[in-house]
Amino acid sequence: MMIVATDVPVDSRNLCRMAARTMFGLARTGSSGSNGSGDYAIAFSTARHPQKLVANDDMSPLFLAVIEATEEAIYNSLLRAVTIAGNGRTAEALPIDRTIEILKKYRALP
Repeated sequence: MMIVATDVPVDSRNLCRMAARTMFGLARTGSSGSNGSGDYAIAFSTARHPQKLVANDDMSPLFLAVIEATEEAIYNSLLRAVTIAGNGRTAEALPIDRTIEILKKYRALP
């Protein structure tokens, strides 16, 4: 689940559009968005109305911010995860040192 929280005064239509942009951030991380993946997003604003709403023509920078923040949040969650166990199964955390080696090998990192 991806959550977009903002204090920018946007209407419900543009909140939906912002939530939809999270999928672009997810795609940047390599996700295929396959059937049954269960990926969904919500968005809300804490702005108090009746402020002047952001116009449609001014939404692009907000969309880009949502995409970049989503991508960054996913990477952070992957790289800061810890190994967990339950119900007879164990989910191993990513080995950060090995992950960095692989990324450097394939020139995804300097």
